[in-house]
Amino acid sequence: MDRETLIDFYFQLGMSYKNILQSLALQGIFLSERHLHRILRNRGLYRRQYGDLGAGIDFIFDQLQGSGRDHGYRWMYAKCLQQGICIRKEDVRIILSLLDPINTQARQTRRLRRRQYFAQGPNFIWHIDSYDKLKPYGICINGCIDGFSRKITWLRAASTNSDPRVIGGYFVETVERLGGCPRLVRTDMGTENVVVRDIQRYLRRNGEDDRAAERSYITGKSTANQRIESWWGVMRKEGIEYWITLFGELKDEGLFTGDVLDKALSQFSFMAIIQEELNELRDVWNAHRIRPSKNTNVPCGKPDVMFMAPHLWGVEDLIVPLTEDLNACKENCKFLSSVPCDEDVFDLCTIIMEESDLQFPSTRTQALDLYLHLRDVVRPQISGQEN
Repeated sequence: MDRETLIDFYFQLGMSYKNILQSLALQGIFLSERHLHRILRNRGLYRRQYGDLGAGIDFIFDQLQGSGRDHGYRWMYAKCLQQGICIRKEDVRIILSLLDPINTQARQTRRLRRRQYFAQGPNFIWHIDSYDKLKPYGICINGCIDGFSRKITWLRAASTNSDPRVIGGYFVETVERLGGCPRLVRTDMGTENVVVRDIQRYLRRNGEDDRAAERSYITGKSTANQRIESWWGVMRKEGIEYWITLFGELKDEGLFTGDVLDKALSQFSFMAIIQEELNELRDVWNAHRIRPSKNTNVPCGKPDVMFMAPHLWGVEDLIVPLTEDLNACKENCKFLSSVPCDEDVFDLCTIIMEESDLQFPSTRTQALDLYLHLRDVVRPQISGQEN
């Protein structure tokens, strides 16, 4: 990348001017801070060019109608920045306290004590786990987080998180995208992780460090998988709680029985919307700033920056470059298609949507309306065939 492209890239990551200059120097580009300011000004890039406060108020009010009601002001501030809304963090705090005083007060009373944790650098250890709170409704979530930077490397919703080939597919896709694998992989002892275990050990079989081959994969109790277990709490608070409540209400009202058909209709109607929200949660988290911890061994900063510029924290990227063709590994994996549910149910629902002149949903409300409509149409047909 040329100089201007690198500056744009580092600026969009949220790096400070000092860190941008340090990173450019590593690329052999030496600038003074004054020259950097001049380049940024000529390219229309400013740190504190705040926009219309009304746009921020409207966005926050809209977020409070859904899962955003569980956001703290720091998360909401990061979400505003992701949407291109330039607003002061203090203004976000005040707006939230005025628009949602009850939840603001409730968040202030919560306290969480964490165990100490240390990782040597990005890609030293990846923590992998599955989230099962939505599994009774047909939505199975799996994720992976980097132990040093706390960057979410994947966060996927699918019809299963128990098939080891599917989890292996997530792992292989990420390894291929990053160009290497971590020194260590940490999972729980479930059978859904056996393909990841075999691929990790295969890729690290010729390593010469003390974490090579069999020692490159470790297991333990799910509750002790600290990094990812901690992040599940963030994910629930910042978005998934809305879906847990919604599905619970459908179940209480008799609109979700938990049988195969209702799960398939749930997957057809909600899977894409939930995946979009997971993508947004991942992006906001990776771009937000982690506050300093009492544990001085744990770095603070933005996960994206810590992952991509570890030299700013005095460590190096510990990724193990690929020396093997991944095609052999891919043969043992399953890569999900765009069909989120049983193919027969998918084809039937698609026909019903065409006959009813319906579109695939783009909002939570549309997804709920689609689910209820399909259930009203499909369930009588299935019952009639059984009779």
